[in-house]
Amino acid sequence: MSYIFTSESVSEGHPDKIADQISDAILDAFLVLDKNSKVACEVMVTTGQVIISGEVSSQAYVDIEKVVREQIKNIGYDKSELKFDYKSCGILTYINEQSPDIAIGIETKEPKLQGAGDQGIMFGYAVNETKEYIPMTLDLSHKILAELALIRKDGNTMSYLRPDSKCQVTIQYDKQNRPKKIISIVLSTQHEDFDSDENMLKKIKDDIKKILIPRIKKYNLQYSQLLSDDGIKYFINPTGKFVVGGPYGDTGLTGRKIIVDTYGGKGGHGGGAFSGKDPSKVDRSAAYAARHLAKNIVAAGIASECLIQISYAIGKSKPLSIYTNTYGTSNLTISDDKISLILKDKIDLTPYGIIERLKLKSPIYTETAAYGHFGRKPNKLIKDYSFIHKNFNKINTELFTWEKLDYVDLLTQIFKKFYR
Repeated sequence: MSYIFTSESVSEGHPDKIADQISDAILDAFLVLDKNSKVACEVMVTTGQVIISGEVSSQAYVDIEKVVREQIKNIGYDKSELKFDYKSCGILTYINEQSPDIAIGIETKEPKLQGAGDQGIMFGYAVNETKEYIPMTLDLSHKILAELALIRKDGNTMSYLRPDSKCQVTIQYDKQNRPKKIISIVLSTQHEDFDSDENMLKKIKDDIKKILIPRIKKYNLQYSQLLSDDGIKYFINPTGKFVVGGPYGDTGLTGRKIIVDTYGGKGGHGGGAFSGKDPSKVDRSAAYAARHLAKNIVAAGIASECLIQISYAIGKSKPLSIYTNTYGTSNLTISDDKISLILKDKIDLTPYGIIERLKLKSPIYTETAAYGHFGRKPNKLIKDYSFIHKNFNKINTELFTWEKLDYVDLLTQIFKKFYR
């Protein structure tokens, strides 16, 4: 049967996302200096203040204050009138060492026997309704806000924009689970004050429809067609004004946007946040591995939709269970339960195996902390960390390795005798 579904995203200037990005920027800084650093970093941001807490075990010394200010600057909080800016905000740090009771299960003499950093369940999901293999409602929400941020940072086209924004997209799906039409788009964007609220709202609405939306249409023909529908209902700054925003308007916390970070409410979520956690924490690394499997299963034509769940016990290397759900879309002659058993037997899902395969000990995490951890384009990037140490101005990184389609051939080979 047909249905209507909604997902949301928030911008890099949203308070919760500021906290996520600071957490991951601190993690990346430690990994630059010591790839074996164990980091669990939580951040709270509020009016003129950043509070950092957590546990770190590392051979490196990181000037955390310098990292925090650099990240806030990169986001765009650089004016004192925002009541939160990189130059003047206060920074309080409360960092302890990792618990030895946790470390004993992770730091083994044989690296391949490294245990999971915690118990838990992690989910990966993929669906073929977009070329990014994520729900279209979420993909559009991310793209709209990412494009809005580019417009803001060019400083000319919509010069009144400020960093905080949110987007929500509602789409009607047909009986075959295909996106049929966009019902509504909700977009709230922070802005400078105007002389007239009426003129302000008209200007922002016109610019969103005439400048921003045409840029989204250019992503692909499908989006161009869907966004050309005159029947879409737009709710742009529905309260009428959004001058007070960011940490001045709302306190932000690490890990409070886990649905934005993952699949927009589709698929599943085990409850664990990602940002600020090094890859020994399976909350993060196993979620990436589950996504990698689910995406490659869909790309291989094994199913058009796939959910993978993996569970772990703290200190144990092998997963306790793997669950697969193809929602009745499997093109194999075997059950989803049989698929799970084969994956558990054929794919290395130990923490060590995941970390090595996906190259997770590199400073690759700051880029994940806004606009979603999934549906992103894998790419290589040289990052400059000279602001923390002059010798680290050119760090080679490979971002979003879990988004690669490098297991399509392997999975096709594994399951070839079961294809219909």
